[in-house]
Parts: sequence; structure tokens; C-alpha cells
Amino acid sequence: MSDLTTLEQDLLTQVQAAGDEAALEAVRVAALGKKGAVSDLLKTLGSMTPEERKERGPLINGLRDRVQASITERREELADAALTRRLEEERVDVTLPIQEGPETRGRIHPISQVVDELTAIFADMGFAVAEGPDIETDYYNFTALNFPIGHPAREMHDTFFLAPNRNGERKVLRTHTSPVQIRTMKATEPPIRVICPGRTYRHDSDQTHTPMFHQVEGLVIDRHANIAHMKWVLEEFCKAFFEVDQVKMRFRPSFFPFTEPSAEVDIQCSRRGGEIRFGEGEDWLEILGCGMVHPNVLRNCGLDPDEVQGFAWGMGIDRIAMLKYGMPDLRPFFEADTRWLNHYGFRPLDIPSLVGGLSA
Repeated sequence: MSDLTTLEQDLLTQVQAAGDEAALEAVRVAALGKKGAVSDLLKTLGSMTPEERKERGPLINGLRDRVQASITERREELADAALTRRLEEERVDVTLPIQEGPETRGRIHPISQVVDELTAIFADMGFAVAEGPDIETDYYNFTALNFPIGHPAREMHDTFFLAPNRNGERKVLRTHTSPVQIRTMKATEPPIRVICPGRTYRHDSDQTHTPMFHQVEGLVIDRHANIAHMKWVLEEFCKAFFEVDQVKMRFRPSFFPFTEPSAEVDIQCSRRGGEIRFGEGEDWLEILGCGMVHPNVLRNCGLDPDEVQGFAWGMGIDRIAMLKYGMPDLRPFFEADTRWLNHYGFRPLDIPSLVGGLSA
């Protein structure tokens, strides 16, 4: 009896002294393993007489159960201590602000956003998007658009001319996106409904002009296109873009070499408090130019003006972005200032749609 008591006290002491899982496993093997001290005692039961087995069996089995229970309890204590230690080491300060991911930290440039808005509006009316090169020939930029030789727009103060090639031809940085209309009419059979957004270049630089700017033009060519259709398209565009229920417009006679008749379009607005609001007020603001495609332009593209006709319009993307989103100066559009972009930019997931709202 005294031997079992001494062995039990010794084993329980070792269990409590085990400082980690490995040390505790070593104690378990030494006590309850195949060749452990308690296992050896259990093996002796087979050689005892029935009377000895009846007396010693419960004592040895009780020793085994108490050692096993002590080991289990100690293992749980060690696991709890390890978890507590890990929680202390890996503690997170939940009071700190969460860092934004790129999908929320990034910003879409207002020009890109407005191009997406234009595309959404005109796509709903059945227009496709057409594109062309930034470097154009004199023919596509001027001649095909009915600019006569000697027209002021051909002069150096308006146009960036490139060095002459070996044939003496001087290409230009396009001064408008109208060459895309020429290329479209030459490559596509009517009916045609396209918008042509893109970069354009002119000698000009101040608060509302830059040497490189963005323009969008629209073109419709078919047998029955007329001024009434053009008026409806432009009214629907202005209502959708400026997100107003009604807009009042006026068409003033003007001159463009590539349209006849031609008009400048003003829309009604309010300028109270230094803020421009559309769809209300008694002021007027010029917004775009438009007109019926000149018969000479149709002929230059291989189209018969007695068979088809059309209308076109054009406006500055940078300008309408400034008007819609209250930007006072055009130059920061091109200065790559992240502070400006964070203020005026759009979240990457703010995709314009006519259902959800263009600037929701």
C-alpha cells in the first residue's frame, strides 16, 4: 500500500511540474505507456492469486485512473495557458481605423467618369462609340470637313503642325474629333449613329483652355435625319447629364464649315450664390455647337446628299465636367495632384448608369 501511495504522489508531482505538452507526454509514457510504472503493476495482476487480485486490483486500477485524470486536467491547463499567451502576443487594437483597400482608396479621374456618363446616355439612344488617331492628315482634319485653303483654323496660332515628311506633307495633332466622323462615314454605310470622344489639341492655355483637351462629337446620318431629331437628342442628353427633369434650350445661328445650317446651343440656368444650376433661373450658358452636316462633307465621304442627310454636334468634355461638378479651373485636370483627385475623383465602383444614377 505504501509503495502505491509513494508512486502516486511521485507521478502526480511530475504531472504538475510538466511545463509544456512535450514534458507532460513524457510523464504519461513513463507512467501509463507500454513499459510505464503503472502498466507494469497492472501486468502483475495476472500472476496473483484470486484473493491477492481482489485486494490489489482496485488499488492499482484506482492509481491508473487518478494519474490519467491528473494528466488530462494538466493538459487542459497547458492548452488554456498557451491560448492566453497567444492572445496576448497577437492582440489587435480594434480602436485603430481600418485601412482602406485599393478598391475604396483609388479614384477615377473626372474626365474618365464623364466619358462613361456620356457613353451610358448615348448608348441608351442607340449610339455606338467611334475612335480615331490623334495625329491626323490635313485632309481628314480640314479638307474633308470643308475647310477652304487659307481658313484661319489652319494657321499656326490654332494648330500644332508636325515636321513635313519626305513628300512635304505636314500632319497635325487633330484640332477636333471631327476627323473620326469622316473616317466613320467612309467606312460605314448609313444609317450611322456614333459619338466620338477623345483628346484634341490647340494653341491655347488659360483658366478655361489647355493645349490638350477632351471633346465629344456626335453624328447621325440616314435618309430622314433633321433638325427636330437633333433638338430632341440634345435636350434628352442635357436632361440626363445634368440630372434635371426639364431643360430649356435656345439655338443661336452660327457658322461652322462642316455644317449648314449651324447653331450654338445655350441652356437655361441659375447663377445665384456663385453656383450654376440647370433647369431653373433666367440666365443662359453656351454648352455646345451643332448643325446639319454640310453637303460638301457628305460628298467628300462618298455619300449622296440627295439620298442621305444628317446632323452633328460637339462639346468640350472638360467644360461640361467643370459645369456639372463645380470645378473653377481647368488646369488642375492635368496637374496630377492627388489631393485634387481625392476631392473631385470618383470611387472605382461608382459606375454611371441611367437606372442607378449617373453620379450616385
